[in-house]
Amino acid sequence: MGSEGAAGRRTRTLRAELALKALSADLEPRERLRRVLEHALIFAGATLVAVYTPEEDGDQVRLTESVGVPRALYGLRDAYPLSGGPAADVHRSRQPRWLTPEDLGLWADARRLPAGDFSLAVLPLRDEGCLAAVSDGADGFDADERECLQLVAEAVTRPVPPPPGSGEPSGSSFSLAMDSGRVEVDDEMLELFGIEPDGFDGRVETLLARAVPEDLPSLMSVVEADHMSIGDRELEFRTLQRSGVPKWLRLRGRLLPAGEGRPARLVGTVADAATLGPAVSDVTRIQRLAAALATAGTVRDVSKAVVAALRKPLQADRIALAGLESDRLVVTVLDPPEPEAWPELWRTEWRSEWPDAPVRAMPTLAAALREGRAAIWPAGTDLEPALAEVGPGGLAVLPLPADGRVAGACLVGWDSPHDFGTDERALLTAVAGLAGQALVRARAFDAEHELIGMLQRALLPRRLPRLPGAEAVARYLPTTAGLELGGDWYDVIPLPDNHVALVIGDVQGHNASAAALMGQMRTALRAYAAEGHPPDVVVSHANRLLVEMESDLFATCCYVDVDMEEGIAWSVRAGHLPPVLRHPDGTTEITDTDGGPPLGVMTQAEFPMSQLRLQPGTVVALTTDGLVESADVDLEDGLAGLAEGLSAADPRHLGLVADALLAEANRSDDVALLLMRYDGLEMRPQRESWTVWRVPEAVRHARRFTRRTLRAWGMTEGLDTVLLVVSELVTNALVHTGGQVRLDLTLLNHRLRVAVADASPRTPVQPTSIGWEATGGRGILLVEAMSTAWGTLPVSGGKQVWADIVLEPSPCPEGT
Repeated sequence: MGSEGAAGRRTRTLRAELALKALSADLEPRERLRRVLEHALIFAGATLVAVYTPEEDGDQVRLTESVGVPRALYGLRDAYPLSGGPAADVHRSRQPRWLTPEDLGLWADARRLPAGDFSLAVLPLRDEGCLAAVSDGADGFDADERECLQLVAEAVTRPVPPPPGSGEPSGSSFSLAMDSGRVEVDDEMLELFGIEPDGFDGRVETLLARAVPEDLPSLMSVVEADHMSIGDRELEFRTLQRSGVPKWLRLRGRLLPAGEGRPARLVGTVADAATLGPAVSDVTRIQRLAAALATAGTVRDVSKAVVAALRKPLQADRIALAGLESDRLVVTVLDPPEPEAWPELWRTEWRSEWPDAPVRAMPTLAAALREGRAAIWPAGTDLEPALAEVGPGGLAVLPLPADGRVAGACLVGWDSPHDFGTDERALLTAVAGLAGQALVRARAFDAEHELIGMLQRALLPRRLPRLPGAEAVARYLPTTAGLELGGDWYDVIPLPDNHVALVIGDVQGHNASAAALMGQMRTALRAYAAEGHPPDVVVSHANRLLVEMESDLFATCCYVDVDMEEGIAWSVRAGHLPPVLRHPDGTTEITDTDGGPPLGVMTQAEFPMSQLRLQPGTVVALTTDGLVESADVDLEDGLAGLAEGLSAADPRHLGLVADALLAEANRSDDVALLLMRYDGLEMRPQRESWTVWRVPEAVRHARRFTRRTLRAWGMTEGLDTVLLVVSELVTNALVHTGGQVRLDLTLLNHRLRVAVADASPRTPVQPTSIGWEATGGRGILLVEAMSTAWGTLPVSGGKQVWADIVLEPSPCPEGT
């Protein structure tokens, strides 16, 4: 019966018990304490474990040691008073407490806790004190995990405190003041970092700059006071040598608390890892992975961190990480990434960057996922080809648990026969627990970020219009810093008479309010431009609108009205960056134009217009500050870099130019970029205008002007049709409106546009039916019948009614 009872216990609990018993009794007490706590990370799925013991005066319990992710992520303090709280309750009652997120919300210290669902377990120790363990799952620790934590708490022995006055590791080679960042080092340590003693400025940032960028998160968790816990720390990291080959270094350090007149200090040693025997321990790898996953925002970041934690230490040949969606594994990363390195079934499902592997085609994998436990198959196991070819020498399948379900799977395969040791199994189990929670968070982040991107794209033009005599391209890059909505926008607005308005702007802030205001300002500017106002009036109207909206936000804007016929542009700036021009000879110019204040700041504001001359081949570049300004680059240098990039680019391929300019964009802010290459019109239209005076002979004068103009242009065929349309449009304007009336004639490629502008905004109404006795209403019907097309346009508070007529050139006289 005893054997049956043992067989009924979970394998995880048995392995935890065996692993704790296997710890060497010869270990130094503090080292043994760390090893014991690390088993809670591996077997209980905890993300953070800490030990608190009473101080000599007995008024509070103080942190003795902790392992896992930085305590600052969960708001755990260095000490708690014995007057109240979970630690005090457990210390007095000697009974464990299992606190859910709701329980933690009722705790008096809850205001220190970060937002998010996590659970806390507090267990008494054999000696005085308590053990605290954090779980990312909202449901807390399950029964098996609680039993593992009980085993860990029973195995904890209070470490012998260091002698008074000591505390610094023997042979320490550095001492870092946590408040100032000043560090004292010896020459041997500087040699390890490749820094000459005379060239060291005493700043910790100088040492961190020598580290490989991928190792900076784990290093920062040590050297930043908010992330460091009282006690010892150990990690390995890489530094860049002059030869370009990275060197592995091992850091051992201890954070000493602040005293009277003395700041908190991190003291320790740094040594060449190659001279210290065995490489970094599995638990250290788990700590490094936990630190990396704590800062991983996207699924891709999580995948890269898991691959880095497993492939090299396990010498694996293949690693796949995938999220489980219905009955398919949606692969997020494959290492190696080449399709030919993976089974045939996977290659047939390779639809995009990664394949979607159907779980139903791999029943062995499906069974492992249903059980929710790691499965390991040595070489020679009879598996379906889709799995066997992943690891012919051995295969490990790790279900990734999160919130009581399987969120995905990690497959680790070897080509040569591989023996799975106890330490490897423990490493795989611990990595699976950490990766599952991180994968769920990252997938939620990616989904929200994609939703935000969709909203942002919906507020921007779906496509840019085709322009007469020019080509325009635009790009928008959302920020990758958190789930932030940007306020950058651009627009290209075709206007009458071969004019085009280029608009770019930026609303203050990165939130839903900024995005909504961005959509409103883009719509307002487009509407004011379509009414036919000049550029300064368009921007002034938008400014007044934003002021009247009483928004707490303001916006910057640059509006450029380009006359495609004349090659002249009028620029208006409202607190925005100036246009940058690339001339046909390759030289660039950051235009020196006057500007007004941002929109929404002042009701009565002046927005001066500045003229720009455009030669065919000139490129106009408008952008937002996210492209040219960051914490490391000031605005002037950024604009100069933009101009330099334009100068070196080939303007014949504007899309490639835009992509190249955005290649090094600062992704901590959203970026909008609008480029237009002015080519000039191949055929310039012929234009003539006539002001119609309100006199009895006005219509006859308009017909006479039209007849003379068409004869001068050599267009006498269809003259009667044109004169009839002119008569009807001019008569309507004189009869039904007041104020000035203007007749415009435009001829381009045998297509004549007759346009009559008046001061009334009312559009002429086309009657649906007219009785035989009616005396009016036939004018618009005649215009429609005699023209190819007709319509109306708003023009500066009034309107313009136009009609297009196709004309044939006049026949040449015989003998000419």
